[in-house]
Amino acid sequence: MGQERFQSFGLATPPALNVIPADDAVTLLKSGKATRNALLAYGNGRSYGDSCQNGAGMIVDMRPLNRIRAFNAETGVIEAEAGVLLSDIIAHAAPYGFFPAVVPGTQFVTLGGAIANDVHGKNHHRRGTFGCHVESFMLLRSDGLAHYCSATENERQFAATIGGMGLTGLILSASIRLMRVPSLDIVEKVTPFRGLDEFFELAEPADQANEYVVAWIDQLAGGHSRGRGLLFTGNHAEHGSHVALRAGGNLSVPFQPPFNLLNRPFLTAFNAAYRWKKGRSTAPRQVGYQGFFFPLDGVGNWNRLYGPNGLFQHQSVMPEDVARRVVPALLAAAKRAGQGSFLTVLKRFGGVRSPALLSFPRPGFTLTLDFPNRGRATLALLKELDQITVEAGGAVNPYKDARMGGDVFAASFPEWQRLEAIRDPAFMSSFWARTAKRLEARHGTTEAAE
Repeated sequence: MGQERFQSFGLATPPALNVIPADDAVTLLKSGKATRNALLAYGNGRSYGDSCQNGAGMIVDMRPLNRIRAFNAETGVIEAEAGVLLSDIIAHAAPYGFFPAVVPGTQFVTLGGAIANDVHGKNHHRRGTFGCHVESFMLLRSDGLAHYCSATENERQFAATIGGMGLTGLILSASIRLMRVPSLDIVEKVTPFRGLDEFFELAEPADQANEYVVAWIDQLAGGHSRGRGLLFTGNHAEHGSHVALRAGGNLSVPFQPPFNLLNRPFLTAFNAAYRWKKGRSTAPRQVGYQGFFFPLDGVGNWNRLYGPNGLFQHQSVMPEDVARRVVPALLAAAKRAGQGSFLTVLKRFGGVRSPALLSFPRPGFTLTLDFPNRGRATLALLKELDQITVEAGGAVNPYKDARMGGDVFAASFPEWQRLEAIRDPAFMSSFWARTAKRLEARHGTTEAAE
């Protein structure tokens, strides 16, 4: 049993100490001797919360399973092991004119992690979630068998595994459909807006006209500037590069400072400078894909800037018809609490349905806030944000969570019991133990929902 310390990217939860390599986990599962709640796959540690941790069991290091097995340059279907990074897939497929149809805010997630979290990107209104582009995968369960899962074979396991947070078994490999693009470069346009009302007027037309749309909000702005921000739109350039750049940048945070460096004065100055730099020109310009999709990947270990207590990320989604009321309420709650968010992102989710049994994106608007962990004060704020969200008929993202209660999870995902019914008994996460299993204990044995 290894002693490497694996931690979530938010650094706000304890690190895992019990780590075993993927090959050992495969051997254990194939023997049929894996014990209850013993295992959980761990990819590249980009989850912010504890859905990638198993405090009562072992973490399976999936990174050694990192081979690309096959690629069809005509159809764009690529088959790879679960530990392959999206950056590797991009580098392999880009010369042939293909790019993942959906990418999250970092390219350093594994293929298995992208499936297990059903990640989304800046183009949900057109392409849906990552799971919409999964052809099939091999799932090793504690019955000792590797199950081939697709939309037409082992359909229940297929749907439960996409967005299933690693609870249905060990994804060994997967085939996904990539998207043909004219180049990797992006034609980006930045449109400043003076407030949220102006953003909501811009959002739908921007979605209709562009592949990628996302807004940045100056969360600390007050008075007449409250709700101001920048709307970023993008489309793949007709003429541009087909060569993937080296993943990551030259900058890195070499150590964790003893205190949070992203304090309110810094955030105020940063927001003003960012808004001026990015919003000074509204003319379209051609930019590299890494700066557009993965800006924070350019600074290695940037999460260390939050200090030893780490950060909490809160992502909510609310129905479109209440968003004009709920988004300002969420921002106002954070401002009243005196908590500054380093990155505040607002996007519109479309109606493309995921094949996942449980999936966070749904039609409406989604707001993401990052807060330094200040202990009880931050936890109290996050609880208030939860309440505002669920009372409006919205949901809180479990894939990025490190502290939500079972009631909030159940309100966000009323069909959570269907995943519990398919969960492999040998697999457990700290998140699932904290939410679903406590709900189950409180209400008695759940009925398996077919």
